[in-house]
Amino acid sequence: MIEFLDYVAFGLLGLLPIANPLTSATVLLALTGRYPDAERNRQINRATLYVTVVLLICFYAGNAVIGGFGISIPGLRLAGGLIVSYIGFGMLFPPARAAEDEVQAEMAGEESSARLPDVSFIPLTMPCTTGPGTIAFIISAASSIPDGKLTPMVHAVVFTTIVLFAVVFWLCLRGATRIMRFLGETGIDAMARLMGFLLVCIGVQFAINGVHDLLTAWGFITTMA
Repeated sequence: MIEFLDYVAFGLLGLLPIANPLTSATVLLALTGRYPDAERNRQINRATLYVTVVLLICFYAGNAVIGGFGISIPGLRLAGGLIVSYIGFGMLFPPARAAEDEVQAEMAGEESSARLPDVSFIPLTMPCTTGPGTIAFIISAASSIPDGKLTPMVHAVVFTTIVLFAVVFWLCLRGATRIMRFLGETGIDAMARLMGFLLVCIGVQFAINGVHDLLTAWGFITTMA
């Protein structure tokens, strides 16, 4: 039992700083500022389910998927960086037409959930939570199992760790809903632009890391011993 708890604690301590649910919570603040509470909670529930499924897939089939499609970790980093940067630019410079549509919808009282974009998978699940770093960590953990033997103990540790992380993720996102009530419309707009700038910076850094890893793998950059 003590060994089981040690493995679960080790998994959470490694997963939480990399996946960083607080970052996803701030992105939720910026993207769903005008969502009704019911729709925002629906997005949170979906994102929690998606995160759980993606983490399980990464552990049990990550190596096979990446190997089958010929995808490398640097490629994942570069792709994740481009996606994050694209989302960040959209938040930093919101389209004028989208703003006019929101005003017209508010005047007509037709702020229906059908017209609101679904942000539960992109970007909340990928790449904000289960990004390249998280995927690399999960696949590395799966590869470190001696002889690749998935014993009942390993299955229990994996499922417990992922479920506990999903609970922490859900709590962080639900806590962001309370913050929205204190920010107001002006505060949410400012938060969206600030987070857009930060997401651009994060995306560019992801891309830089990906290019650096590629150049290192190709021998153009040598690492100091």
